[in-house]
Amino acid sequence: MLDIFGTSNRFCDGVSRRNFLKIGGLAMGGLSLPDILRAEAATSGVASTGGLLNPSQAGLGRKGIIMIFLPGGPPHQDMFDLKPEAPAEIRGEFKPISTNVSGIEICELFPQVAGMMDKFATIRTIVGSDGSHSSYWCNSGWNRRGGAPQGGHPAVGSVLSKLAGPVDRAVPPFVGLAPTMGHMPWADAGDPGFLGLAHAPFKPDGEGMKNMALNGITLDRLDDRKAVLTSLDRMRRDTDASGALDGIDAFTQQAFNVLTSSKLLDALDVEKEDPKLRDRYGRGSMDRVDDGGPKCLDHFLVARRLIEAGVRCVTLAFARWDWHGNNFGQGRAYMPMLDQALSALVEDLDNRGMLDDVSIVVWGEFGRTPRINSSAGRDHWPQVSCALLAGGGMRTGQVIGETNRLGEVPKDRPIHFQEVFSTLYRQLGIDVERTTIPDHAGRPQYLVEHRDLVPELI
Repeated sequence: MLDIFGTSNRFCDGVSRRNFLKIGGLAMGGLSLPDILRAEAATSGVASTGGLLNPSQAGLGRKGIIMIFLPGGPPHQDMFDLKPEAPAEIRGEFKPISTNVSGIEICELFPQVAGMMDKFATIRTIVGSDGSHSSYWCNSGWNRRGGAPQGGHPAVGSVLSKLAGPVDRAVPPFVGLAPTMGHMPWADAGDPGFLGLAHAPFKPDGEGMKNMALNGITLDRLDDRKAVLTSLDRMRRDTDASGALDGIDAFTQQAFNVLTSSKLLDALDVEKEDPKLRDRYGRGSMDRVDDGGPKCLDHFLVARRLIEAGVRCVTLAFARWDWHGNNFGQGRAYMPMLDQALSALVEDLDNRGMLDDVSIVVWGEFGRTPRINSSAGRDHWPQVSCALLAGGGMRTGQVIGETNRLGEVPKDRPIHFQEVFSTLYRQLGIDVERTTIPDHAGRPQYLVEHRDLVPELI
């Protein structure tokens, strides 16, 4: 929850007289929002950016990224790299269908994506996974195991927060929508690494994100400025006459700006959308799938609303794709939901004239075994996986890379996770060959190690 009151010297109703600006729902790592703003200010300078000496010159503007993580490792050969000529124990139960791009076929459970395939690019030869069940690869492009600077490498959203800062001080530059999960490495919305908590994602939590409240004012009422001001006036009256509020510094004032601005909370409130558009995206559920993510189609719509409000990067996690058993039954349940929400997101961004400025990436941490196991499932397969991309000014309506006839390994064009990130940064106006950020020791760190681009996308 979002609670502007802290601890110690409590009133009879439990309200604190001191530290009342401690903000629960907006806090990260135990810090209050003012603490975070101070940390952000303390680390806002980039000592060596090379290709990004002035973020305003980098061409970022209102450009952004929506990172859609499929926790568990989606089956590439049952989604966007079907092998209809392979033996039955390899090809599985799903049939390929034609798309609106001649020569490209995808799974029959993605008819809406198929009808707008000209707006998507599929990479069938993603490599570089270390085989771990984590969103780390998909959020940063880096391997968590070994070779990292102290604190670790930052996620793409944290990099954008550092290099470009917020579009609006009342709207955080990086938002993570993944809620708590049974397997928490899947719920990691993006690790800020050596950049620190000042550049960690803002994570609204709770079902429907409606447990955020300001002294009893819930999300659906927070846009009522009169109610907000009444709440703040009551808080002021309840504090002692020692002049505590006179000592509020600039960072606390910024915290008030976030709290009393309707921009962020309006963006989180999908109830403000036309019901017809909500139906186009679908609703889904915040109920977790086993130890994975929720089937919340609203998150796709929230992501668009956040980007429109000025957020630079939104990460979300959809459902659970670790299908060691009943692969095809679970595919029939979740793939049509992904098809609906993803196609709606791309269509919506396009209709609003935002698609060229917003890059969308859909992927998981690895692929699945070519051979179907005795439980009608597929097991872990880090040798190759796939990605679906859209927007961001990228060249779409194409398939990049080809796996061998059984979908085991790349036949040509293996593309590392980091090459995708290099390309995404490039589309945002960031030169990965020149841009570095100093770590804790002052050493310049490149954004990625493999700085080759995916030229087919440019």
